Amino acid sequence: MSQTRIKLGMVGGGATAFIGAVHRIAMRMDDRFELVAGALDVDAERGRAFAATLGIAPDRAYATYQDLIDKEALRPDRVDAVVIVTPNFLHFPIAKAALEAGFDVICEKPMTTTLEDAEALAALVESTGHRFFLTHTYTGYPMVRQAREMIAAGEIGRLRRVEVEYLQDWLAAPVENTGAEGAVWRTDPKRAGAGGAIGDVGTHAWNLAAFVSGEEPTHLLAELSTLVEGRRVDDDAAILLRYASGAKGSILASQVLPGNGNNVSFRIYGDKAGLEWWQEKPEELWFTRLGEPRQMIRRNGAGATNSAIAGSRVPAAHPEGYLEAFANLYRDAADILSGKAASTVVPSALDGVSGSKFVEACLKSNAAGNTWTEVG
Repeated sequence: MSQTRIKLGMVGGGATAFIGAVHRIAMRMDDRFELVAGALDVDAERGRAFAATLGIAPDRAYATYQDLIDKEALRPDRVDAVVIVTPNFLHFPIAKAALEAGFDVICEKPMTTTLEDAEALAALVESTGHRFFLTHTYTGYPMVRQAREMIAAGEIGRLRRVEVEYLQDWLAAPVENTGAEGAVWRTDPKRAGAGGAIGDVGTHAWNLAAFVSGEEPTHLLAELSTLVEGRRVDDDAAILLRYASGAKGSILASQVLPGNGNNVSFRIYGDKAGLEWWQEKPEELWFTRLGEPRQMIRRNGAGATNSAIAGSRVPAAHPEGYLEAFANLYRDAADILSGKAASTVVPSALDGVSGSKFVEACLKSNAAGNTWTEVG
């Protein structure tokens, strides 16, 4: 392990990939990582050319992920972890190969395209003892972490209802027919998995609900729709949730609703108070005690808890957002990889299994005529 920056190798995330650039910004923000190797593109020459612009040495710009893993494993200055930012269907084979070769893994969500692969990967993480980090971005926001802390401290009382929405409009037309790269693979069940919106944004909503509330539903009822004619996966979903504690909830996950760019929000209620957060105004957490006026708590402002303060980089009223939240996940991962912390709240392989169980339960519920279905 490097005594200074943690050395990373990236698979995917080429010149035109949005999420690859986000990962690279996030890993640099706290100066804890160094990207030294990559297999960045399915077109090997294009990948090598892009690697050169990132300062990756020619002998560490690889043609395939297997080349990266095999050759890095033999180097005395090998990478410490492999970052996976490819289409979904490649997550499992790359992560499996990396773990078996002795590398820790940082992976985009969803972890795999099937529950069987997710459970196999989680078992491999357990048996090898290597670390696996799943980048569910929204768990990195300071005010999301504050909400989690407040609920765990009992400030809303007994959980009653969990409402999470993740609404977009970028797939409201059949843009995959234009050859738009991100749309093409996300609407292809062979590459994205059987779940469309539920796999892409629904897993974020599911993870966010559990992360903040501290509970996971035991049963769900899902109605999955394909509103764009000819599309092979769902693009709109309405899901009801039941909890063992008696709480209820719902998830709305859609990528076809005009006027929604990246509209992520939650409303969580107990018998004493409620909490509300909206990703498009991420600095604000609304807290309402029963019978009292609504109170706005701002990141790093009055009322901020230790979770929010620890997740902040700049003083109050200096806005932080998506990139900083993503960087918090990398900072948490760095603390574990460097031995500074034994564990953090960053999502793990077990969260990946949970997300796969959610997708599978949604598909089963919908196929059975929108019936209540056990999760897992």
